[in-house]
Amino acid sequence: MSHVTEMIAARPAPPHQARRLTLARVVGLAVIGLWIVLALALAWSMIAGFDMEKIERYGPRYLDGLATTLILTVTSVGLGALLSLPVAFARMSKRSVLSAPAYAYVYVFRSTPMLLQIFLVYYGLGSFRAEIEAVGLWWFFRDAWNCALLAMTLNTAAYQAEILRGAIQSVPRGQTEGAKSLGLSGPVTFFKIILPQALIVALRPYGNEIILMVKGSAVVAVVTVLDLMGQTRYAFSRTFDYQTYLWAALFYLAIVEILRHTWAALERRLTRHLRR
Repeated sequence: MSHVTEMIAARPAPPHQARRLTLARVVGLAVIGLWIVLALALAWSMIAGFDMEKIERYGPRYLDGLATTLILTVTSVGLGALLSLPVAFARMSKRSVLSAPAYAYVYVFRSTPMLLQIFLVYYGLGSFRAEIEAVGLWWFFRDAWNCALLAMTLNTAAYQAEILRGAIQSVPRGQTEGAKSLGLSGPVTFFKIILPQALIVALRPYGNEIILMVKGSAVVAVVTVLDLMGQTRYAFSRTFDYQTYLWAALFYLAIVEILRHTWAALERRLTRHLRR
């Protein structure tokens, strides 16, 4: 049997499959070559147009905008994680009085752009100033930063709720049945057995969601929040130099790469027992 398997493995691929593989390699190499050419052209353009005076003038603004972007992202993701817990449990509830509103919330915020949600919070709620002042919340909604934070939190909470719900439901039911057979209570079963396994499943989707929030946070610049993109727009309005956007792209690229490698290392660390 092993001899037959070796003969089948050593058999050359049919001509049409070989042609497809060759064509795929050629296309792949062409795409890589194109990206290399574009990267070299971009690097040469930035080196040729390097202006130290602009960097000294607008560099601190970029760093301030970068700090604003990171604070907004970290805060919204953290608050969204807390909000996603009850939403995920409501989504899994068999009571329609809980599951229906949770489903509507998740559906609306996952089906509409975050830019639209920011507009609705900042401009939409701003049109009800008298009513908001009556309940003493105008101090919050008059600040664009607070409105952006609220919209981003509601947006990411909807996505995180679905990630958490899917991860919890992916844990085999036998885990719960085994815990019941050992006499473990429901909370102990959930927090000690179900949730740790669910978080491992949800680890990669959570990382993707954080990266998407970092990139999506650029839309807060349209409501006058001076994040990284907002400071970039300011620098461009003073210099009309397209390289201001290239520097912003490099900042975003650096953030994403740092997050990607950090999350990959964390995933390898937490799942090391699965590779043994």
